Amino acid sequence: MTVKLRAVDEDDLPFLYRLTSHPDHTGLHQWYGWQNPHRLRRRWEDDGLVGEDGGVLIITNDDPVGFVSWSKQIANRAGFYWSMGLIVAPDFRGKGLGTEAQKLLVRYLFDHTTVNRIEASTEIDNFAEQRALEKAGFTREGVLRGAGFRAGRWHDGVLYGIVRADLDHEL
Repeated sequence: MTVKLRAVDEDDLPFLYRLTSHPDHTGLHQWYGWQNPHRLRRRWEDDGLVGEDGGVLIITNDDPVGFVSWSKQIANRAGFYWSMGLIVAPDFRGKGLGTEAQKLLVRYLFDHTTVNRIEASTEIDNFAEQRALEKAGFTREGVLRGAGFRAGRWHDGVLYGIVRADLDHEL
């Protein structure tokens, strides 16, 4: 299946809300509790969910199958990097769509911004996402002990990174 990334349309907002706020859609590693149902609409009305500090794009293969997101992280006084993530809808998981979407987002961010580094993290037992990141060209950089709180306890994470120089070798 070929995937594309596109801007979020108003009709996508209920889909995004389900993927970020409903336990049957978020997946085990993304369920952080119920979210404000108006937050996405307010941000979409403000900037279409794409701004200088990050954004959200829909993953599509004709119909929406998920989303990718990125946010600016300050590295030091002279620079920043992007932190990215995604959620694929339950019916489309395990088909390689997330891997392809991550490749597209990496290419997009390197082509349209001056950053040298993009990173992503996931819980230490989310093996499917770890495989997807590695297939997308990311390098496992380390374990983040007790980095994320979910489901009433702290979870270890795994940090992955990709730099511009990796593009010639991986994508």
